[in-house]
Amino acid sequence: MNQEVIAKRYASALFQIALEQQQLDKIEEDIRAVRQALVENGEFLSLLSNPKLSLDKKKALVREAFAGISAPVQHTLLLLLERHRFGLVPELAEQFIVLANDARGIAEAIAYSARPLTDEELQALSDVFAKKVGKETLRIENIVDPELIGGVKLRIGNRIYDGSVSGQLERIQRQLIS
Repeated sequence: MNQEVIAKRYASALFQIALEQQQLDKIEEDIRAVRQALVENGEFLSLLSNPKLSLDKKKALVREAFAGISAPVQHTLLLLLERHRFGLVPELAEQFIVLANDARGIAEAIAYSARPLTDEELQALSDVFAKKVGKETLRIENIVDPELIGGVKLRIGNRIYDGSVSGQLERIQRQLIS
């Protein structure tokens, strides 16, 4: 079975628990923290996949490393460890965030701009483009890309809205060539 499908099942189960316990925000915060910790410490994943280390020692390591997180997230991590699927945690986190955002009417977006955008500019982008993608609001990460010259390129899921000067120049160039 596909890793993404398996991760989605675990994410869906964790999402249902979060809704039942009314802890969606806390569990999302925890799962983001776990994902970030694993991304920054790739050796930890390698250590947990080492067959020489007993399951009890692996569990103790996970409990110690993630002692401050909520019980449902900790139980999910231990369950994945028992089933030799701990490598799914980053994908599970992504799937959980998608489910949580859908429940709240939020979409994740990346805004590429030639300079850092102000909070007011980010809010204006959110107001305009959230309606276009059928969401209430956008959670926008701003990435500075000086090659854009000016304007903004916004990526929401697999859609790209290019209002950058470099994008306009590329379109003009293609029109002139054809």
